[in-house]
Amino acid sequence: MLPVVLTLNAGSSSLKFGFFEAARPGQPSLLARGAVEGIGTAPHFVVHDPAGAVLVERRWADPKEAFQTLLQAALVWAESHLGADRLVAVGHRVVHGGPDHHRPERVSPALLLALDALSPLAPLHEPHNIAPIRAIAAARPDLAQVVCFDTAFHHFMPPVATRFALPRHYATSGIRRYGFHGLSYEYIAGRLQDAAPDLARGRVIAAHLGNGASLCAMLAGRSIDTTMGFTALDGLVMGTRCGTLDPGVILYLQQTRGLGVEAIEQLLYRDSGLLGVSGGIGSDMRTLLDSDDPHAREAIELFVYRIAREVGGLASVLGGLDGLVFTAGIGAHAPEIRAMVCARLGWLGAVLDPEANAGGAAVISAPESRISVRVIPTDEEAMIARHTLATIGLPPIAG
Repeated sequence: MLPVVLTLNAGSSSLKFGFFEAARPGQPSLLARGAVEGIGTAPHFVVHDPAGAVLVERRWADPKEAFQTLLQAALVWAESHLGADRLVAVGHRVVHGGPDHHRPERVSPALLLALDALSPLAPLHEPHNIAPIRAIAAARPDLAQVVCFDTAFHHFMPPVATRFALPRHYATSGIRRYGFHGLSYEYIAGRLQDAAPDLARGRVIAAHLGNGASLCAMLAGRSIDTTMGFTALDGLVMGTRCGTLDPGVILYLQQTRGLGVEAIEQLLYRDSGLLGVSGGIGSDMRTLLDSDDPHAREAIELFVYRIAREVGGLASVLGGLDGLVFTAGIGAHAPEIRAMVCARLGWLGAVLDPEANAGGAAVISAPESRISVRVIPTDEEAMIARHTLATIGLPPIAG
């Protein structure tokens, strides 16, 4: 029987997971995906096969059911349905690797301490990424665990793209631009190499547009610059995060409104973005697109405006643009947003094929478009599975 790895992507109220079989070198095969949602409110465990059919589903009446119990449900299901001896490792998405962690690593006590120290850099994500690592270490101490960092893909950006204009001693202490969504961008770079190798060798901007959103400028498949910086707050407008903000606003809120650290964190991470601009209508793009409220339209307009503005900046960094790739929840599933973004990029030569865009085609640019516009659904879990197998030595990543 072939070995299986479990991938985990933990959030504040959900735990997404996947089971991948080491079927071919560099190409783990998906066996099942699932999630534990409603953690802390109404825990709901569900597993789907690759076609989307429900394999198992369970709900808990107690909203305070322990995280350890919820995670145990996934492990027990894997061992009972896939075979007790097949699960060889668990791979985790960890948002922030800081300045020192730029490749997948096996979990060790020293690494866990280092991750704890990085939590202030990603308070919305990092503690939740770390929690299942410790839970599995307690429940299955002999099971290998690997962490894959979302910052790693951007680690070798040109130094000028990583700098802030602060006194130099802050940079030496790790205050720099890191970039995020790296597992997604790494997957897109690989898919692009398979689908359009000539384009993959050129100048491409990938747009990871979801509840968290960013852009990445890639040259020959390598990250050259990105819109997120020191934290996942930076850059584009997001579901509940503000994106780029004049730091003077923070000083103003502290000095004139008396906002403390916790209130500012709540404001920037959870109350802003699409949710804040829409006046509370929602952070989900589908809700906003369905609304006729002018505040919803203003939120969408700002979201699109900032994307187009940042595409222009990244195109200048690349010295031109050969391709634009939309991915993640909004990027892959909201043709209205893609159309609005491309309408603002006509000066770059972007011409959309309306039928291809509405019909779910992989290439949505018109034949006369000077840049290739594509839609590639991302798969961060597949990247985690590949890295996990390679890190434990089963099997090496091809190429």
